[in-house]
Amino acid sequence: MNLFSSYKLGPYDLKNRMVMAPMTRNRAGRGNSPQPVNALYYAQRAGAGLIITEASQVSPQGLGYPDMPGIYSPEQISGWRLVTDLVHKRGGLIFLQLFHCGRVSHPSLQPKGAAPVAPSAIKPEGGAMLRYGTLAFVTPRALETEEIAGIVEQFRQGAENAREAGFDGVELHAANG
Repeated sequence: MNLFSSYKLGPYDLKNRMVMAPMTRNRAGRGNSPQPVNALYYAQRAGAGLIITEASQVSPQGLGYPDMPGIYSPEQISGWRLVTDLVHKRGGLIFLQLFHCGRVSHPSLQPKGAAPVAPSAIKPEGGAMLRYGTLAFVTPRALETEEIAGIVEQFRQGAENAREAGFDGVELHAANG
């Protein structure tokens, strides 16, 4: 057995044991939609046994970085379809990483300049990476208990949207705030 041998991962037959880890690219276009450059980037890596995309926010509230692709709008689903179609054409398997940035965001990235949300109102150390530099993180607004179901629904809908966009599966991002 070696790195180039095939591998059975649940229902998937990976052509090799190389998995491309998610890496934030910040290359989305208007409306945080993937564009042809995103499709080319992932298609160039279709020789991996499995590609896991960069984190893709499940709602406008989940945005944490500029030009980060989402998976909540029809335009984003269409943009991701460009990616999956080209990766599949080149024989690859691709999963979408679903993401909500939580407290590691900044009001300048949030709808109507709202505070980011988190399980608790605990300000992270460091700063948010923005288009024009880094600004200190702010204290997030603690989610109300009744709001949690809405966040869970955003992830469920994101998974449905990923299926519509042609992804082979999803991965849940669960780190960094």
